[in-house]
Amino acid sequence: MPWNRRHLLTLEELSRAEIEQIHATARAFKRTLQPGGARVPALAGRTIVNLFLEPSTRTRLAFDMAAKRLGADVISFDAASSSTTKGETLRDTAENIQALQADMIVIRHAAAGSPLYLSRILDIPVINAGDGAHEHPTQGLLDTFTMIEHLGDLRGRKVVILGDILFSRVARSNIHALTKLGAAVTLVGPSTLVPDSFTALGVKVSHDLRGALADAEVVMLLRIQHERQAAGHFPSLGEYTSMFGLNKARASWLNPRAIIMHPGPINRGVEIDSELADGERSVILEQVTNGIAVRMAALFLCAGGRPEQLPA
Repeated sequence: MPWNRRHLLTLEELSRAEIEQIHATARAFKRTLQPGGARVPALAGRTIVNLFLEPSTRTRLAFDMAAKRLGADVISFDAASSSTTKGETLRDTAENIQALQADMIVIRHAAAGSPLYLSRILDIPVINAGDGAHEHPTQGLLDTFTMIEHLGDLRGRKVVILGDILFSRVARSNIHALTKLGAAVTLVGPSTLVPDSFTALGVKVSHDLRGALADAEVVMLLRIQHERQAAGHFPSLGEYTSMFGLNKARASWLNPRAIIMHPGPINRGVEIDSELADGERSVILEQVTNGIAVRMAALFLCAGGRPEQLPA
């Protein structure tokens, strides 16, 4: 099917077919990431600006590498040394970037809805790299891409997302993608961070870690989002770890074939112990690599890339 979107703002608005199209495009690009793989200069002559107004390591670097592998020129915006520190508005910053002949903006911002706002005032494509606690669409796409590589069709597959769901944009994007792909999703954590209201999104909510892990085929850990929380969601990190941290003993409750995921950054010894994060069931570093291919797909499709430009 033809890709008809100029922007990638949320996974909530995408259809299953559109998610599968991004995955298929990413699969083609992933072959180019192998040693000796040829670069695909589909975006040669284009300029992409990474407008990151929140800290980032994996997402920012992956977008940078993805754009360069597609032949684009990349400019990474340094908020600390920009006019935003002098009070310049997001609108003025973005409109000036467009006036400087940028062809696309990738934005990360603390305010939910910022990418949507820019998409309505700019004439160039906008890709959401995370907006507040709202969504992180490319993370949801790379996570489901990784699951499919290990499990195949996700229909009926049992996925547990464990941790701070309430404040997690990653959780929301994964929920939208996984439910559209037919997975059975269970959210687990303390009731203050995993309220029953999430059942409206078509998932189960549980506060029984052992029961939830017993038949899980995927367990995704999420860090505690300190920067978005007010006090009082749980007494301490130590108490959270004692009740919901994934350690060796609790990992024994898992199906032996279950994979362990984490979008990063990892708080080792809090939501997951190091021996599990680095163990044979962990696919955390595969997620990072897949993030390049998925972001290549997002940039390519939103820039109007054509099927005949894809690697054979």
